[in-house]
Amino acid sequence: MTKPLRAGLVGLGSMGRHHARVLAGLDGVDFVGVVDPMGDKFGAAQGVPVLNTVEELIALGVDYTVVACPTHLHEEVGLALADAGVCALIEKPVADTVEGARRLVEAFESRGLVAGVGHIERCNPALRSLRARLEAGELGDVYQVVTRRQGPFPHRIADVGVVKDLATHDIDLTGWVTGRQYVSIAAHTVSKSGREHEDMVSAVGRLDDGTMVNHLVNWLSPLKERFTSVTGERGCFIADTLTADLTFHSNAAVTTEWEALQAFRGVSEGDMIRYAIPKREPLQVEHELFRDAVLGEPADICTLRQGMRTVEVAAAVLASATNGGTVHIDPVEHVAAR
Repeated sequence: MTKPLRAGLVGLGSMGRHHARVLAGLDGVDFVGVVDPMGDKFGAAQGVPVLNTVEELIALGVDYTVVACPTHLHEEVGLALADAGVCALIEKPVADTVEGARRLVEAFESRGLVAGVGHIERCNPALRSLRARLEAGELGDVYQVVTRRQGPFPHRIADVGVVKDLATHDIDLTGWVTGRQYVSIAAHTVSKSGREHEDMVSAVGRLDDGTMVNHLVNWLSPLKERFTSVTGERGCFIADTLTADLTFHSNAAVTTEWEALQAFRGVSEGDMIRYAIPKREPLQVEHELFRDAVLGEPADICTLRQGMRTVEVAAAVLASATNGGTVHIDPVEHVAAR
């Protein structure tokens, strides 16, 4: 039998506690230690040693580590792990700056280490089913992707605004489900909560195949919503990632004998299908995929390069909101490839 991988964790915050729970029960993995200078305030360490430094964790002989500390520490922690030859699954966004993301990519790639980014929406059952159906051509040509992600302010977030914290989910999932790249973005932001960072963003973008993209993201709403729609030639898919439901509204195109309307290739309301899909916990799936990648098996993880691209697009969103114009983004070959 293959010897279990030795895994560590950095950070016992809101997300880190969930990572600890999954790591403790993950097949083929021994959870051996966690780093948090604040200690285990919530009793979430699953019985493993709670350490003060990343160096202490590395000394335990870990094969990989999950990085779930505040975003501004991702680069420092990630570089230390790379220097020690330790693979890493880094929570999203991979870094708080484009330059930091690039340094992480170089550090892990130059050493041939497996590293990924925790863009967990890729593991949501509704979006995985949607992506597979788009790959199979069930929608035909894709015209538009629309996302809405809103809800109350998450008090755990202190170091970034809504663009880097929440909108990066939608940026990544849009590129992932379509297999395309952003080439332009225009955005507006507002700050209403008294914090230094933005609380709401509305963005319009374009992908490299001409698909239009719309994102509305905020943490100012009492309504919690996680909505993704993809409209195309044959209808519209709608994914609710809160409930992991996927529905399809078909385009029941009909012919018309009215000569004045024949020039318009319109649509009409057709059947609606709600798919029955297996619903496994996305975080469990994310960990299984990363474990398999570390073992050298084929696994569809979000790579550091793809995570870096998301940070680049998020930076373009903020630049557009500051400058009041459209920001053009150079495409990067294969970064969003399936």
